[in-house]
Amino acid sequence: MASNDGSDTQTGPGKPNIVYVLADQWRAQAFGYAGDPNVKTPNIDALAARSVNFVNTVSVCPVCTPHRAALLTGRYPTSTGMFLNDLYLPSEELCMAEIFKSAGYETGYIGKWHLDGHGRDAYIPPERRQGFDYWKVLECTHDYNESYYYAGDDPTKRKWEGYDAYPQTEDAKAYIREHAGAEKPFLLFIGYGGPHFPHNNAPEELAALYPADGIELRCNVPEEMAAKAREELQGYYAHCTAIDSCVGALYQTLVESGEEENTIFVFASDHGDMFGSQGKRPWRKQVPWDESVRVPFLLHYPAIHDTGRTVQTPLNTPDILPSLLALAGVAIPDTIEGEDLSRLCRGGDGEPERAALFMSVAPFGADDFKAYRGVRTARYSYVRDSAGPWLLYDNHADPCQLTNLIDDPEYAGQRAALEAELRSQLTRNGDTFPTGQEAVAQWGFTVDDKGNTPYRGEFRVQSPGREQGEVCRF
Repeated sequence: MASNDGSDTQTGPGKPNIVYVLADQWRAQAFGYAGDPNVKTPNIDALAARSVNFVNTVSVCPVCTPHRAALLTGRYPTSTGMFLNDLYLPSEELCMAEIFKSAGYETGYIGKWHLDGHGRDAYIPPERRQGFDYWKVLECTHDYNESYYYAGDDPTKRKWEGYDAYPQTEDAKAYIREHAGAEKPFLLFIGYGGPHFPHNNAPEELAALYPADGIELRCNVPEEMAAKAREELQGYYAHCTAIDSCVGALYQTLVESGEEENTIFVFASDHGDMFGSQGKRPWRKQVPWDESVRVPFLLHYPAIHDTGRTVQTPLNTPDILPSLLALAGVAIPDTIEGEDLSRLCRGGDGEPERAALFMSVAPFGADDFKAYRGVRTARYSYVRDSAGPWLLYDNHADPCQLTNLIDDPEYAGQRAALEAELRSQLTRNGDTFPTGQEAVAQWGFTVDDKGNTPYRGEFRVQSPGREQGEVCRF
């Protein structure tokens, strides 16, 4: 039976641990198991072979802060207002760790946070940690070899020694060992900064594995962008291989500590990276093509499945929290807007027809980009902007999304059905599809001439505990 705070009548012993590993800017295509001929990801490939692999997972808003807010709340960016980078996620939002804590869990967070909005190197006090207790975190950095963090309630800045993913992994391994066999289950979240750019600070010995002139590009990268793409991908793949070793070490620690069978282990990413695909700007993310929008999502839980399985049904960011809660036997609060898809992890009778909503509400950092809303099914991607229908792809026939079918009369019926599905989802979420400027104004944000948000300011919240549109200051 649910309560307003998400608690469950069953708490504590008997519930599974959860280890959630979130990489930054790792696109779904960049794995050995996904068919990338370049990258070396043996540990994650092995994990995929024994996991439930949601191959059509989309990032609801393919930018760091919006994805993380949707993940922790199970709510859409248009409901929380978290649709730009460097915003503060209001403490009034009911979040993942708070819900699991109420069900008897210990909670811990290590690595990148990017939800505090008070400055990328600022100390984050306990009241702004959204229910996470164990804490070794920095708001945001991608200087992986000069990386800092704050531990617990001490406002002293500390430094991760060496390439930060490695000591972060050691700390996470220690947390797992310390909590193995404990009376309470644990939720441990590890937020790696890589393989997000810059790519020239990856471990040199790993970058040497990827000579730039030998890198095979995706079929939608135009020749004029090929040299830049290969140069960037050399370091990107090196970051990927570094984090792959970390994922392998984390999982091995679960095995050695005896916690593998009773742990839900998730590997995922917040958004992808274009690397010149489609020849579009922005170069890296925000755009509605698969290299930006589609992300990995692997869930391994031996208690409910013995072997790997591929799921075609699209999974969206707000669906992740309710699905984890259901798998853990924790009641799903009414505040959550995503759908519980835990039945797909358990197997069963087929997969439902479904479309996942994705969006860019107020694009930033580029002059030639626009707000959009889209839906992705197991086969099709459909996107509209304020001017009307924009993109339609058959991803089975055209996995590189080279042929836009939006005006093809043979696909008129499919376009109409996807438009109806998109409108239905927008109506359900109360999304009126404002322009980017209108959305910024509605929420009371201050942005610069590129649409970037400063770290501090006034914002408006639509969240539990506050009247809609009430101004909040921090």
